[in-house]
Amino acid sequence: MANLIEFKLFAPRNEQASLIGSFSDWQDIPLEKTKNGYFQTQISLADGIYSYKFRVQTKSPQFQINEWVDVIDPYATDIDEAREYGVMQIKNGERIIDTYVWQHDDHPLPPNEELVIYELHIADFTGDESEPDKRGKYLGAIAKLDYLCELGINAIELMPVNEYPGDYNWGYKVRHFFATESSYGTTEDLKQFIDECHSRGIRVFLDGIYNHTDEACPLMLIDRNYWYYEHKHYPEDPDNYWGPEFNYNNYDEKLNIKPAWKYIGDVVQFWIKEYHVDGIRFDAVRQLANFEFLEWLAQQAKQSAAPKQFYNIAEHIPDTSTVVKPDGPLDACWHESFHYFIIPLICGDKFELEEVMSVLDPRKQGYATSINVINYLATHDRERLLRELGDSGIFGKEAFTKAKLAAVVLMTAMGIPMLWMGDEFGEYQHKSKSVTQPKKINWSLLANVQNYELFQYYQKLIALRQQTPALQSDNIDFFHTNAEAKVLAYIRWHNQGSKVAVVLNFSHQHLIDYAIPNFPMTESWYDWCDNCQIKVSEDTLLTNIPGYTAKIFISQPH
Repeated sequence: MANLIEFKLFAPRNEQASLIGSFSDWQDIPLEKTKNGYFQTQISLADGIYSYKFRVQTKSPQFQINEWVDVIDPYATDIDEAREYGVMQIKNGERIIDTYVWQHDDHPLPPNEELVIYELHIADFTGDESEPDKRGKYLGAIAKLDYLCELGINAIELMPVNEYPGDYNWGYKVRHFFATESSYGTTEDLKQFIDECHSRGIRVFLDGIYNHTDEACPLMLIDRNYWYYEHKHYPEDPDNYWGPEFNYNNYDEKLNIKPAWKYIGDVVQFWIKEYHVDGIRFDAVRQLANFEFLEWLAQQAKQSAAPKQFYNIAEHIPDTSTVVKPDGPLDACWHESFHYFIIPLICGDKFELEEVMSVLDPRKQGYATSINVINYLATHDRERLLRELGDSGIFGKEAFTKAKLAAVVLMTAMGIPMLWMGDEFGEYQHKSKSVTQPKKINWSLLANVQNYELFQYYQKLIALRQQTPALQSDNIDFFHTNAEAKVLAYIRWHNQGSKVAVVLNFSHQHLIDYAIPNFPMTESWYDWCDNCQIKVSEDTLLTNIPGYTAKIFISQPH
């Protein structure tokens, strides 16, 4: 039984277009242009899988005037990359993506303040330790979800999973916004991955690339100057131009729309509705440079996700509080200054108290709450801590001691902590210089004593953070600073009574009976590191702090 299936292409300034596909033996089917800017037709199709593309008289200046070009549907949800056409599936007379049935939509998920995020790249997350058919795929990542649960992770930030040219890429120049990367697995596999995350109480955030596209994006071929700025939109930063940039200022008076707004709005709604993602990390927000659009897009996202909560995260380098609420368009910003100031501190390059305190307490930088910043020691764009230490001539036991100190800073500062995959056990490979060169995680490192101890330390710290409201709060106070000894102490607290005091020794000196005056008074303190009670006498604590080590004290109110 066949049903009428609609095909349409939005190309308001183009004069002619046609449809070609497996259903027409690749012969042109003329499309009728409507007043609202669409070329469209209806084809009678039985259930099955079909290939298709559009043929359009282009308006793009890189071609001859009105030259006919073949383009993949900008809304195609599946791509045959080798043959360069879109693929669609008809079932029960309607277009579908797949037949996946969601199982865990009702499972409770953690609120933003409780998050510990894990950034990962599907292709590099699994390697030889996985079965051959799961390596670098969604199914391999599913097999490691219990490991992430054991670590304590409750949110995953996926690097881009849009279809890209070839079988390995980081995905930051998108060509097809609605299609998923086929080398990672099927659309059902991606949905199963997200569903399995949800079943374990893990939220999934998507890396959204909405500033620019690949040069061969279908919109570039249809009518370049309708969709994109003619020149660089952000000329102040020429080193960070990654491709043609969407023109969010373009307003089509005749149709009363902003076309780039509508298209990317459709993209975001599609990923939320079809793949049930719980948040978006907006790439290159500084270069996108349109807070009005981002405010609208963030609201669209939250409306589409309702009643589930949704987290809108900016990547704005350098970071700035102007991009986040209460006055900015998004919920959080990657806290690049945290990385920028903490890494030299851990490597022993410098000790600037004011800089350190400004990133441990982001309110000093204008941020309002803990959920406004995403703290990290490394990301896909920044070298791993063990590599930074190695480049500074710090190896072996000393490197792991400093890595544990950095972990304490990450997990006890104001803000949401994020790990780059493998950092929890001391992965040390150089960040790839090329987005087309795989950098598989070396899971065999976990067999080494020092690497496994670092994993266990992260595990304990994450559990402490998630079980202690004080570490999720907006409260931090620095009660002791000693620039000469390179010691810094602060307290985190929650209104319901929990308190955590953190003492950091950023020097190589082993401090014996170090006196910390003005130590916060409470009913009792427990030494989390040494697993014992401590006594505070006359507002002063005497404690031993090895070099490049942190001490954590937990209040135990009766």
